[in-house]
Amino acid sequence: MHVTPHHGVAHASQWIGPVEFVSSTPQDACDHIIALSLASEGRHVHLANAYTVALADESPDYRATLAAPALNFPDGKPIGWLSKLRRHSPRLRQVRGPQLFLDVFDQGRFHGIKHFLLGSTPEVLSALQRELTVKFPGIKIVGLESPPFRALTTAEHRDQDARIEATGAQIVWVGLGTPKQDVEAHRIADGLPVVAIAIGAAFDFAAGTLRSAPAWMTRCGLEWTFRFAHEPRRLWKRYVFGNARFIKAALVNSGARRSDDD
Repeated sequence: MHVTPHHGVAHASQWIGPVEFVSSTPQDACDHIIALSLASEGRHVHLANAYTVALADESPDYRATLAAPALNFPDGKPIGWLSKLRRHSPRLRQVRGPQLFLDVFDQGRFHGIKHFLLGSTPEVLSALQRELTVKFPGIKIVGLESPPFRALTTAEHRDQDARIEATGAQIVWVGLGTPKQDVEAHRIADGLPVVAIAIGAAFDFAAGTLRSAPAWMTRCGLEWTFRFAHEPRRLWKRYVFGNARFIKAALVNSGARRSDDD
């Protein structure tokens, strides 16, 4: 176990392969993000899963993106299962990105948190803003932006950052798909005093444009099978090759980056 201080509070962390995960409950994760957003300093947060670990195992650049001071919460049952198998204490527990997204909007409105939504399509963002506003009256969504589906130039990044900064946003939610969203969250937090959160498919779930798995499948760790059944062409490589790489990274290389562990 490794203990990392954040704003005077000690947060236990555990290594799964090359990724360091924060040990947290869903409520603690929500509280932590709200506290960081009120502190007005740049931090990047990632909802990481088995696929994240697999990608980090094969890419040094991606490992650097997820390295401290990044906060990586375990968005995936297999992370928790492996932590339990290793008898970690405290054990890593799942913090589901889609639920964390809603929790921060809900609880953050009482602090006047300003949110910026970056990613997806204009249609999804419009539906998302409408749904969130109805669900959580009083929230402050200060900006929406759907960037082009290509790499942005340096000038385009600079202009995008200026637009974000001009809104006074405290949290930037980045939904661009893994690993692009993680890289972008890192880049934004390095340049702006915001909490940039790589949030995955939460935009589509909250907007109602993508069906969520039944609660029982989520509880049993079968959410991935539901998603795979609905998007097989897009996700088959992630689950076939990604899961194999995750097992190799998590088990074979389990001690490679845990120099501070017991």
